[in-house]
Amino acid sequence: MIRSFVSAILRGSRYSAVALVVVLVATSAAVAQDGDDWKPETFKLDNGMTAVVLPDHRAPVVTHVIWYRVGSADEIAGKSGLAHFLEHLMFKATETTPAGEYSRIAARNGGQVNARTSYDYTNYFFRVARDRLPLMMQLEADRMANLKLDDNEVFAERNVVLQERRQNVDSNPGAVLDEQVWEKLFAGHPYSIPVIGRMDEVARLSRQDATEWYRNWYGPENAVLVVAGDITAQELKPLAEATYGAVPRRGDLGERKWPDVRALSQSFELEHADPKVRQAVWSRNWIGVPMGHEDAEALQVAMQVLGGGRTGRLYRTLVEGGEAVTAWGYSSEMEAPGLVAVSVSPSKGVTIEDAREAAMEVVQAFAEEGPSEEELARAKAIIAASAVFRRDNQQRLADWYGLMLSAGVSLERIETWDERVEAVTREDVMDVVTRYLIAPHHVDSVLLPEGE
Repeated sequence: MIRSFVSAILRGSRYSAVALVVVLVATSAAVAQDGDDWKPETFKLDNGMTAVVLPDHRAPVVTHVIWYRVGSADEIAGKSGLAHFLEHLMFKATETTPAGEYSRIAARNGGQVNARTSYDYTNYFFRVARDRLPLMMQLEADRMANLKLDDNEVFAERNVVLQERRQNVDSNPGAVLDEQVWEKLFAGHPYSIPVIGRMDEVARLSRQDATEWYRNWYGPENAVLVVAGDITAQELKPLAEATYGAVPRRGDLGERKWPDVRALSQSFELEHADPKVRQAVWSRNWIGVPMGHEDAEALQVAMQVLGGGRTGRLYRTLVEGGEAVTAWGYSSEMEAPGLVAVSVSPSKGVTIEDAREAAMEVVQAFAEEGPSEEELARAKAIIAASAVFRRDNQQRLADWYGLMLSAGVSLERIETWDERVEAVTREDVMDVVTRYLIAPHHVDSVLLPEGE
């Protein structure tokens, strides 16, 4: 039936694009695990560490991620970039493992390893064959408790981070402008400080700074373990108890103390020109909602209708109408309120002012009339499809659960996310667009080729 349905769509039948998305979701779901095989299981160790298992028995492989509830937003004044700096140093020596050996052991055993730092968290992940999991967990528990830093390694790695900033931020006009936007949008909140840190402050970070950060934040009671793959909670628990369970609770870890994200008292416009820029871009940025907020799903649906690729209103109105070469929008939730943004790159001969006016006319009309039935159904189907595809990918699944859990969102709320998306109404969409995109002050940014 599914095959004939898809064939009819490809022949140009009366079925809509929404139906195609729905049938692709159904097809993918049929390929993924059936029933409740993938449903999460959870347990907690005596030292306070929380573990979540996401079974996936299609291959003898596991993806293991440890999320520490600490990120760049927890840094103290004058030491920006410290969370990211320690992420690099966690691959150095412990009391029993030489510097770099963690990665070498993983590679010899066919594993892949990496790490990420954000405002809200720092995580460390590896993907290995199931029979190599005990070895890798032993190494991970070792560096949770026994990191040993050497001045030479610290200074060398600090230079690596400085070079990373030069390459990824200072030489990237868009990244330079983004830092300015976040500084204005989140003034008075640590989200205003870049995750990678400011160049002069990173250059002064010391071994003592890194050691104190490690001792203040890295402990089992501040960690969430997420394992996706060919394992159950019953099988993982004894491994976790033998490795992470042997790490004593620190008992004196730091506590997250952030100020509230304040609403803007006025709007701002930022402009940045650079010879490396080939295409002008205008963006409008608003303060959004935190993860787990009651408006999060409605805002996601709204931004899918408004700015979700070629089916979004911005694209269909501005790009297909010849006023822009690209147009999009998105909502990004974080532990504290994230951001909502729309962006447009004007076509040749169209000014930034005209592009901005045209984009905001689309947003205003959307707030007043809301989505059509077809737009609402399409947006929900696309979001549902992303959930199915996430379930088909161990890394994406582990990231989804870990990101939410480390931000304090309950497992029960994560599990009902798709039902809440499906329950979003036309009136819900109109309401959040009005409250988050029309009423508040904003930060406009304009990226220009030099000389414009």
